[in-house]
Amino acid sequence: MSQNPSRTDRYRWHAHNARLGEYLGKPEDNGWRRRWYIIIFEAETRAGRRFDEILLLAIVASVAVVMLDSLPSVHDRAGMLFTALEWLFTLLFTAEYVMRILVVRKPWRYVLSFYGVIDFVSILPTWLAVFAPEMAYLVDVRLLRLLRVFRVLKLTIYFEEAQVLLRALVNARRKIFVFLGTVFIITIILGTVMYVVEGPQHGFTSIPISMYWAVVTLTTTGFGDLVPRTPLGQFITSMTILLGYSIIAFPTGIIGAELVNTMRERSPKARTCTHCATEGHDADAVFCKRCATKLPPLSTETASSQ
Repeated sequence: MSQNPSRTDRYRWHAHNARLGEYLGKPEDNGWRRRWYIIIFEAETRAGRRFDEILLLAIVASVAVVMLDSLPSVHDRAGMLFTALEWLFTLLFTAEYVMRILVVRKPWRYVLSFYGVIDFVSILPTWLAVFAPEMAYLVDVRLLRLLRVFRVLKLTIYFEEAQVLLRALVNARRKIFVFLGTVFIITIILGTVMYVVEGPQHGFTSIPISMYWAVVTLTTTGFGDLVPRTPLGQFITSMTILLGYSIIAFPTGIIGAELVNTMRERSPKARTCTHCATEGHDADAVFCKRCATKLPPLSTETASSQ
């Protein structure tokens, strides 16, 4: 993939920044708030890209520190160093979170946004560890902040495909809810039946425990901590495993069909040159590749609906 963004890519990013600036409240003056807003929120500038690249490296390094610190042999030798590094990263991310709030005119919109919540949760475990030390290992949630890589590296194709997948999931949400509801009902029925068939003497001490067995068996995981002992229970288990394999195909088909429909809706209509009738032009083409006549505007099926 070329590192130089096309005209279409630049247009998309400028449009995205314009919508983001309107939503968060981009500072209108030319003071320090506007300069830092551009660095922090607009990744297509050189300073903004460097800022996000350093931020991503810091995120990876902070998670690596926590993972290494969880090893007893490493913790015994460098525990104090890792603790100091973790507090250094936490202070850095806290300062970044505060700056994001200060440079926008509508801070609560950022705080309550998807990335705002992730940014807050990523610094919360270390501060909570002051009162509950075991909470320190939850800083792995900082990996969610790596979602910013879509903006930093300007991988527009991947970002757009993620939007297509999200749109397909939204379109299939009712079917997914019906599917999950059906699975939940099956789980209750199987758990109740196994509680009656096996009973407490074989480990099925309650219906919720039996439902746990049903979930593990339906997903074909089979931990082996709870197994049937009676012939009828073993027969039900075999049928449940086969049912689980057949159930796996349903969400795949539902999401796959919606994904195909979504991609078909967003595909651009073929543009034909009005002078020589040549087809197959690129999405960002302005002139015909054969006769150099100016092409008609590109339109999509989804443009009219939006």
